[in-house]
Amino acid sequence: MDKQEEIADVLHEAAETHHIVYKIADGDDPNWASWYADWLIDLSTLPGLLGSIPVRSELVYALVMCDKEFTSQQPSGKWEPYYANRLLDHFARLIAEKTA
Repeated sequence: MDKQEEIADVLHEAAETHHIVYKIADGDDPNWASWYADWLIDLSTLPGLLGSIPVRSELVYALVMCDKEFTSQQPSGKWEPYYANRLLDHFARLIAEKTA
């Protein structure tokens, strides 16, 4: 399994957990990206897969951008692999900029 697939799996797990937590609100959470960022940073393997612990606000931003792009582009396939690819690219660029 490659990193993109592993991140897609982590995102799926986050979605399943979010659905359980927000079941009482029928999944409605206008601050979903903040919830996801907290969970992904503190309770998942995402930091290890990205190679660093993302700044929470940067992860929130990246998740929102993924959502906007996915919604507007409507690519075929599931959202998790799409987001995983975008997150890998986004954070790889940030890490490269820091080390340059």
